[in-house]
Amino acid sequence: MHRVTQCKASRDYRLWLRFDDGVEGSVFLGNLLEVVAFRAWRDVEQFCGATIDPSAATVVWNAGIRLDPDILYQDMLANRSNAFNPTGQASN
Repeated sequence: MHRVTQCKASRDYRLWLRFDDGVEGSVFLGNLLEVVAFRAWRDVEQFCGATIDPSAATVVWNAGIRLDPDILYQDMLANRSNAFNPTGQASN
């Protein structure tokens, strides 16, 4: 299981993360705004209030939203491999 050690939410609905293995990057979560469970994020200040639950080592919000750190980790790695790379080589 991956553990989130740092996070920072930005107004463009990106969440920057660092994990316990040193891997870091960002994920875009704006696509979740239409899902009922995430509607609190329509107030961008709510989204920017992301913190880490130290016991679960995952990202949480005051609205009761918490995200699985393993899914965040996989999404972050997928974003890295899909990022624009002018050399045509996969970025890791």
